[in-house]
Amino acid sequence: MAYWLIKSEPDAWSWEQQVKAGAKGAEWTGVRNHTAKQNLQKMKKGDRAFYYHSNEGKEIVGIVEIIREQHPDPTAEAGEPWVVVDVKAIEPLPKPVSLAEIKAEPRLKDMALVKYSRLSVGPVTADEWKIVCKMGRMK
Repeated sequence: MAYWLIKSEPDAWSWEQQVKAGAKGAEWTGVRNHTAKQNLQKMKKGDRAFYYHSNEGKEIVGIVEIIREQHPDPTAEAGEPWVVVDVKAIEPLPKPVSLAEIKAEPRLKDMALVKYSRLSVGPVTADEWKIVCKMGRMK
């Protein structure tokens, strides 16, 4: 299993909306960055991702699972190469983990969220995943 981080502005698509989507999940639409698109293309069914509220909040609030691999983004213009994956909410973090907390943790200095702050879909290493889960009081 691989790990990822996906970002959403809570006023556009919040964790609460993702949870309400239920078991059918939701398409992760609107990615318009080639590096982020490449990360979506690498995602496999069963992979997990941190759900990060960007702009407002700036914190990891939950965990989602990839339930459908890449397919064309229905919000893209005809002929554009953008893709989506479908994700479903798994569980909230008991304690959201803020960007400030992540930046203050020396073991996370190379995390894509820190190094490539504008990237909306990025990889997370297994070690980073464990550290953030512990910070978020996941069991």
